[in-house]
Amino acid sequence: MDAVMHAALAYRALTLLLLGLVLAALTLLTSKRAPHDLRMAQVVLRWFLLCSVGLGFAWTAAQVLLQAGGDALQLQLGLAALGFAAVGVAAAWGGVGMRLAALIGPSVWIVGGLLAHAAAFRGAPVVSDLLVPVVGFALLLWQYRAQRHRSVFARSRL
Repeated sequence: MDAVMHAALAYRALTLLLLGLVLAALTLLTSKRAPHDLRMAQVVLRWFLLCSVGLGFAWTAAQVLLQAGGDALQLQLGLAALGFAAVGVAAAWGGVGMRLAALIGPSVWIVGGLLAHAAAFRGAPVVSDLLVPVVGFALLLWQYRAQRHRSVFARSRL
């Protein structure tokens, strides 16, 4: 059991992605609404944003802030991560533009962190963190395409 918990925490991005997909599947299975393409894309992206961006960056903020110890840079990084978490939660119920904004900031944070690890040679970077931008932008593209193919009348009834 300890090994499973250690792996879940070590690969937090993958764990939160799987949690989001499971919650999205449960939402779609228990919903009485018709599971058309746009509805499925919106629900999956909503749970992805809540889990991977919202919970993931809230966890990052907690880790950084608890280790800050009065360091101004650590405090700044922790509050930035908390801001990304808040935007991720708010974007879960927002439109395509809000969801795009909620993916851009964390994506830059993740890629910048990976580049900093590579430049400083401070151990192996967690490449599974790249799942957040890759999966997030793929889901956003899915929602955008599904929304674009719906008629104006059908979009007004969502």
